[in-house]
Amino acid sequence: MAKDMILYWGSGSPPCWRVMIALEEKGLQGYHHKLLSFEKQEHKSKEVMDINPRGQLPTFKHGNRVVNDSYAACLYLENQFRSQGTPLILDGAEEQARMYQRMFEAQTFQQKLIDVLYYTWRVPEAERHDSAVKRNREALSAELQLWEQQVGEGPFLAGKSFSLADVIVFPIIACGVHFGLSQDRYPRLGQYYSLLKNRPSIMASWPPHWVENPQGMDTLEGL
Repeated sequence: MAKDMILYWGSGSPPCWRVMIALEEKGLQGYHHKLLSFEKQEHKSKEVMDINPRGQLPTFKHGNRVVNDSYAACLYLENQFRSQGTPLILDGAEEQARMYQRMFEAQTFQQKLIDVLYYTWRVPEAERHDSAVKRNREALSAELQLWEQQVGEGPFLAGKSFSLADVIVFPIIACGVHFGLSQDRYPRLGQYYSLLKNRPSIMASWPPHWVENPQGMDTLEGL
């Protein structure tokens, strides 16, 4: 089944990484994949645009079925391969409610992280303002405080079992740590990161350029 799949992805992208974690957790190793460079605009190539007209990554195809949104791809993989690998949708009503809540509020977390990390890349120099940088950092700081309070009860995000909430959120937290987020200032997030970083599915899909350069930029230092 995995041989009928192809994933176009970029190293270090949380949306791409979460799909790779889901594939690993569902025992779908051996899928075809193609690593593309954002810097070289390879995600805008005809090969990708023919499948994903938005030219975004991840771009995922299983047989003739195309599922490009990372949330949709993770949900699709769990529902199509429910009986194999790790069950990623929890059974209990309380844990399932918490799982979906954490999954979808992670979109806000991810956007606020992007607003800080990629401000200078996305905003032309003439349009940049120190006030916007300050505002973005304050918004991310407030968001991190919320997640610091929410992590640590489980030990996973939705309870005692690894779930889609962890598949979705861990890459965001790991991206923050890579860019200098203090695990001392956010000890619960740091503990959660340390708990999951050695999980086989996460180690198998760890961003290759992070392996080559473990210490990222210090963009989030002091946040």
